[in-house]
Amino acid sequence: MKFNNKLIFGFVLTCLLTVSCTEELIEMNINPNGANPETANPNLVLSTVLTEAGKTIVNLGYQDIAGVMQHTQKDGWSGAHNQYAWNRSNSWAGYYAILRNNQFVYDKAIELDQELHMGVTLVIKSMMFGLITDLWGDAPYSQALRGAEGTPEATFPAFDTQEEIYRGILSDLETANELLSQPRAAYNSSLDGVDVYYNGDPAKWRKMANSLRLRYYMRVSEKLPEFARQGIEALLADPTSNPLIVNPTDDASMGFAGISNDTSWPANTRYDADASNYRRLKMCQTLVEAMRSKNDPRLTVWANPVQIPLVVDESLPPGTDRVENGRRLLSPDVLAERNVALEDISQNPDYVGIPPAIPGPQVYNLSPDANQASFNPHVSWLNDRYRQATGPLLRARIISASEVNFILAEAALKGWNVGNTAENYYNTAIQASFTTWGLGDQASSYLEEIDVRFDGTLEQLMEQKWIASWTAAAESWFDYRRTGFPVLEAGPFAIRSALPVRFYYMIEERNLNATETERAMSRLEETNFSEIDGQNSAWSKPWVIQGTGKPW
Repeated sequence: MKFNNKLIFGFVLTCLLTVSCTEELIEMNINPNGANPETANPNLVLSTVLTEAGKTIVNLGYQDIAGVMQHTQKDGWSGAHNQYAWNRSNSWAGYYAILRNNQFVYDKAIELDQELHMGVTLVIKSMMFGLITDLWGDAPYSQALRGAEGTPEATFPAFDTQEEIYRGILSDLETANELLSQPRAAYNSSLDGVDVYYNGDPAKWRKMANSLRLRYYMRVSEKLPEFARQGIEALLADPTSNPLIVNPTDDASMGFAGISNDTSWPANTRYDADASNYRRLKMCQTLVEAMRSKNDPRLTVWANPVQIPLVVDESLPPGTDRVENGRRLLSPDVLAERNVALEDISQNPDYVGIPPAIPGPQVYNLSPDANQASFNPHVSWLNDRYRQATGPLLRARIISASEVNFILAEAALKGWNVGNTAENYYNTAIQASFTTWGLGDQASSYLEEIDVRFDGTLEQLMEQKWIASWTAAAESWFDYRRTGFPVLEAGPFAIRSALPVRFYYMIEERNLNATETERAMSRLEETNFSEIDGQNSAWSKPWVIQGTGKPW
């Protein structure tokens, strides 16, 4: 009996210990610092969604896409920026992370019947999926963001076509317009103090939703012209029900707190001890010369004057190469000795940009700094404000009154009924851009410049829109793909002789969801420039520009 009692006691003790250990292990696997989805405050999650979305947009438009669109060039570690050497490294993982968090807020809003939150999250969903399809083409959309379900469709989602995604985006934005149509006091929830775009103002979010509708209707206007025309005309036919961002005070943008590197303007020098990221980014010759030729004062806001201009003077004694009165004086034979032609340098006395994709950009314009430290005093650096972590003009610019008026000008140019002339919208767009950059009182004189006065061409309109997209160059890239304007040429050292039109599908997606990725790749249109890469090329055309003959 003693033996049996001991056996029974041991068995019970083992069971108790097993249960206790299991409970402890379960408790240990709960992250004490993680948010419980059941109790998490959706506003805390939404604040992260908004800030991460804003940072994603500015990082696109201020970094490598600014290189593609020849706003800037880098003179050190420049391959991705100047030459489009992306090597399938651009990932959409961060985009879908934002969308997953946004979906959590949307689901909570449905559960709590919070129409304000529902409307705002639909706007963010549309904007982020818009970026994904703009950048890559076909992508997971209708079956995306369902990974927790554990089904094959959720784990390996189908890639929706680009057309299906654009149509879905426009449908969601129309719903958002209705959800955001009430006065602030009518909602049972608030975004005050959380919303870094509009501080919870539903009227402004509504304008953003409709302005994004305008953007995406124009995006598909080459492929679905009647659909786009009807959509844009319907928006303009009822401005009370479809308000737009037409004044810079309503621009969708995000400032930076500047309290850490993660909450600061990218490439600032407060959190970069040697300022290397700021120093490497210089103005591009293409933008500089376009602005200099028009006496565009926005150049003074965006760039610093060249520190030491070059002056080549035939009257100087042979061998002259000295700095005098703030200028570097050179005799022609010095250039010849260095095998540099006169046309290969710039003697601009004010602003000098680096030509796109040239070999050795760090030594352009006879720079004495050849070690990629980027101290070239003979080209224009970005304005000193871009050294800062925060500032009134340092904002992630998401969609603006300037962009909206340029879209309306283009619609009018197509002959669509949008309530005003192309010239009036064009002038208003430029005025809005000048106001945004603190130069509102100088817009009227700029509009009198011979090369700025509206000439009725799409080329001029798109060139001005391209200039106005400073720090938001991704939108200009998407415009360039469908219009071919502004006319840009790849530099001599670029890996192709044409500008790219999309991002590569990344290797991890091809490995994890091979069947769907291959199917999406098969729907891309190969071109003469994509042969080296195969179908998954930055020079293969997605649906939105297939058959249009654009941009090349």
